[in-house]
Amino acid sequence: MVWFWITLLVVLVGGNAVVEGANVTYDGRSLLIDGERKILFSGSIHYPRSTPDMWPSLIAKAKKGGLDVIQTYVFWNLHEPQPDQYDFSGRNDIVSFIKQVQQQGLYVSLRIGPFIEAEWGYGGLPFWLHDVPGIVFRTYNEPFMFHMQNFTTTIVNMMKAEKLFASQGGPIILSQIENEYQNVESSFHEDGPRYVNWSAQMAVGQNTGEPWMMCKQQTAPDPVINTCNGMRCAETWEGPNSPNKPSLWTENWTSFVQGYGEGPNMRTAQDIAFHTTAFIISRNGSFVNYYMYHGGTNFGRTPAAFIITGYYDQAPLDEYGIEREPKYSHLQNMHAALKQCSQALLYGQFSIVPLGQNQAAFVYNGNSGKCAAFLVNNGSREAQVLYQNLPYTLPSKSISILPDCKTVVFNTATVSTAPSTRSMLPVISFDSPQEWETYSEYIPQYDDTSLRSDTLLDQMNTTKDTSDYLWYTMRFQKNSSETQSTLNVISLGHVLRAYVNGALVGSAHGARTGPTFTFENTTSLPTGINNISFLNVMVGLPDSGAHMERRRAGLSQVMIQQENFTSYSWGYQVGLVGEKLSLYTDEGSSKVTWSQYENPRTLTWYKTTFDTPEGNEPIALNLGSMGKGEAWINGQSIGRYWVTFMTAKGIPSQTWYNVPRSFLRPNGNLLVLFEEEYGNPLNISLDTVSNNRVCGHVSDIQPHKVNSWEVRDHNQWRPIPTVYLQCPPKRVITKIVFASHGNPSGNCESYALGSCHSSSTQQIVEKACLGKSQCSIAHTLENFGGDPCPGTFKTLLVDARCE
Repeated sequence: MVWFWITLLVVLVGGNAVVEGANVTYDGRSLLIDGERKILFSGSIHYPRSTPDMWPSLIAKAKKGGLDVIQTYVFWNLHEPQPDQYDFSGRNDIVSFIKQVQQQGLYVSLRIGPFIEAEWGYGGLPFWLHDVPGIVFRTYNEPFMFHMQNFTTTIVNMMKAEKLFASQGGPIILSQIENEYQNVESSFHEDGPRYVNWSAQMAVGQNTGEPWMMCKQQTAPDPVINTCNGMRCAETWEGPNSPNKPSLWTENWTSFVQGYGEGPNMRTAQDIAFHTTAFIISRNGSFVNYYMYHGGTNFGRTPAAFIITGYYDQAPLDEYGIEREPKYSHLQNMHAALKQCSQALLYGQFSIVPLGQNQAAFVYNGNSGKCAAFLVNNGSREAQVLYQNLPYTLPSKSISILPDCKTVVFNTATVSTAPSTRSMLPVISFDSPQEWETYSEYIPQYDDTSLRSDTLLDQMNTTKDTSDYLWYTMRFQKNSSETQSTLNVISLGHVLRAYVNGALVGSAHGARTGPTFTFENTTSLPTGINNISFLNVMVGLPDSGAHMERRRAGLSQVMIQQENFTSYSWGYQVGLVGEKLSLYTDEGSSKVTWSQYENPRTLTWYKTTFDTPEGNEPIALNLGSMGKGEAWINGQSIGRYWVTFMTAKGIPSQTWYNVPRSFLRPNGNLLVLFEEEYGNPLNISLDTVSNNRVCGHVSDIQPHKVNSWEVRDHNQWRPIPTVYLQCPPKRVITKIVFASHGNPSGNCESYALGSCHSSSTQQIVEKACLGKSQCSIAHTLENFGGDPCPGTFKTLLVDARCE
């Protein structure tokens, strides 16, 4: 069968050869490695969004998936948190990451930036840049260019010292300077183009020996290559700005970033495959990078404003590094099919043969007799076409790949791999009140503060990104005898909690689409002195846009009973007492007296301990009963959580939070939560993560069968629709949850029996699959003992469990 041979090819071309040095140049068709044109598939894996113990597995799975290159940003604010103070340890060890890529035989595309955006706080710029006198970010500004060049040179020299550029024998074949600058260039007028040219000259002047690129920068000056970012670069991109530059797709989005209050952004395997193949055949594409191939986890306070902890979880490798099917295998098969066509694509003569109103054959004929054809159906319906007097059926919005101009080995719309569904199994429940201890965060009043101002201070400039929290406090004399007063506060982001005389009177928050919001509440203010404390909370720094150095956050206006208190005597406290004491660490938690848990309260620290679950499956903390806050394991932050910020469907944007096993010790792990709202820790659990569900869904039974192939119009041969189920390694199918041959409604996400159903389906599927690691069930009438409802279009849907 076609799917088998493609899978076999992927296995055969594997291996563990270490990448060795090469001379990397380019022409108008592709990157040239030692003078040979290449079609390269790349995937973004960001080293700080995973852990060093995960890197070998992620890289190996990327290689098995048919990738040639691993692409990563360089995270300036992680590596230089303070001027000239560098950190390249642990998750920041970029050299170790690149060497591991090299050891597994893959190349590296290094996006230095050093502005990266990446849904990362401050776009990767260290916040201390904000305080450099006279600085304007990302324009022809001497202070910014000085620090940008200094960091770029630091990274380049580090790579050179480790001999990691291809010209030195290393894996780095491509580097990037700046990032999507075209989005903001016009804001800087004539200094925008000056900065682009300076950046290019500065990068090329580093003398790395490899090409440089600028993504989403149509004016990238020679010899820097301009590249495309987006989901449909074959349709939306203007192309290289010189006939001597190749077509590179830097970010082929496999889903899209998700914020709190938003649902997951889905992109099907079929859509990715269609647009990837279209880019290669219609735009002379030779380099495609999937953003992300593995998204990973935004640990700590690293993500940009309102971005959830799980990053690009819908990528081919999910947040935990598990293959997400069918996306992973469908792209794997596409890579293998396209690699069979590489010689014809890179060196052949191109022509287009019309096949219908929305159908055409893109044909590449090589000098050595190599021929590859791509049958494109851009229409919304299935089409029957003739190419070289042979009939072909083209599903709607699809491309069929024919490496020999005759045989279809892959179609972008035909998925043969069963969807997998991630399952969470609770292994530790934290449901005993005796297991929890609490510490109440102190609510400061004006007299407690030492930082004072007669105006409302900008939160970012005050906290310097050392905390999400800034207390604004005031005290005033109320002379009126009215018992009720209205508080009206405008905040530039992101969350506000208001306290009057130590009691919470209300909360409000913004959203990613517009963080500015208004808090209004009527509360009781007694006659005499009143202490009002506002806790303004940021959920990440901005990550993009022009003039980020001017961006503000925090309170911008305070009104009490229509009296303006914006210009008033305010007292400030940066951060929380628990943060200053490091209550999330073993040492810090021992510095205070903890109380026994009684009931959920706001602004409360919770701590407990647990032993590490057996096995090697990924682990996640189910925080579904909590509100908003941050979680730490053994002093390491697994990120912010915000379970109460629901999507339009009324469910949390994220419930499970990744706990890397490398964060754990065998016994006595310290779990600490800081809860801002009324979350209940008694209902959280530690879960193991696995893909124990497999599902298959195929349709379109044809009337006549010959051997293992069916015949239909124009005497065309085509494979029988077949459900393929395959468990993860070391698991077998133990249960068939649902099986129907007939017209079941829905799909693998949600299903039900229809009006037509073969009663023998369950028995037939169980016989074929139970106890096996993989199985296949052909969708034929004969296989199910006849036609249960003649004249009805037939579907086979099977949902199974693996253990």
